[in-house]
Amino acid sequence: MSKAKRIAQAALIAAIYATLTLVLEPIGYGPVQFRLAEALTVLPAFFPASIPGLFVGCILANWLGGFGMVDIVFGSLATLLAGISTYFLRKQRFLFPLPPVIFNGLIVGTYVYYLYDQTYSHVLTMAFIALSELVLSYGLGLPLVAFIKKNAELRRILGINEEEQAEA
Repeated sequence: MSKAKRIAQAALIAAIYATLTLVLEPIGYGPVQFRLAEALTVLPAFFPASIPGLFVGCILANWLGGFGMVDIVFGSLATLLAGISTYFLRKQRFLFPLPPVIFNGLIVGTYVYYLYDQTYSHVLTMAFIALSELVLSYGLGLPLVAFIKKNAELRRILGINEEEQAEA
């Protein structure tokens, strides 16, 4: 696949992630959040261009609606680490959705606790974020993977080749 096509794929994922997050802003930020775009964090399992796309999408979403520079840096770092880890776990169908749960629960849960009004304990804030990620990664992300795998036209449009698809 050409470099230009990979960049276009990453840009598409970034735009989708940022748009979903910003449109649903009231539920996408804070100690109890449900960031629907996080369902996309399973994509690195069979769509490597989604790793930089998710990272950039998270930067944009956090820049436009988050907790400022801390959110931009650490939230995006959590997403990048989760994307890379998901890629490396791609052959483990029930494990590859787990990295976003772990990284976001620990990293995002920690800074949200310290930057927010500390209504909930640190552990509870991390648990809320991890639980949200768990629901989104497994509850929406895995069905998204199944849908993409079954839809040849969508795979063609996204530029997902058969080798990448077979791994997830």
